Amino acid sequence: MKNALILSGNLVQDHEFIYPFYRLLEDNFSVDVALLGGNPVEGILKTRIPPNKEHPVLSPNDVNIDNYNLLILPGGAKAMEYLRQDQTILNIIKNFYDKKILIGSICHGAQLLISAGVVKNKKISGYYSLKDDINNAGAVYSPDGCVEDQGIISSPHYKYLGDWMRQILKKFND
Repeated sequence: MKNALILSGNLVQDHEFIYPFYRLLEDNFSVDVALLGGNPVEGILKTRIPPNKEHPVLSPNDVNIDNYNLLILPGGAKAMEYLRQDQTILNIIKNFYDKKILIGSICHGAQLLISAGVVKNKKISGYYSLKDDINNAGAVYSPDGCVEDQGIISSPHYKYLGDWMRQILKKFND
């Protein structure tokens, strides 16, 4: 069973949504997309999210985490400002973490991890400007391209998408 959830919203960083979306489909995952508002959105670069029009979109309120064994949190600074204020989104992330379901976070997705309260005592990577936020949340910031710690695989930037997804898939298949 390979069931992934990508959790995001309007103004997500396009690359950080599209690459994992298609990479997971390529690896025979069933991929559900939950977006704040429950409807397709636009990425910061104006790409339709999700990019294929046939792909259904869930509302975060309709997510049953028992249906998934992987969570992906794409970044996008503007998207995170809205997402991290939504308690349903934060509860989903916390529940994935509590159930020890693998979480992949890239760039500003680290803000969701911080707001969900799951970074303390972990080594976490995120966008470079988040160093203080990550450290102040009780984690240890790492600028490394791909960091794995206690069920969270994080990355600071979309230039590391290949390494990040390789590590997620390797860990998933272990």
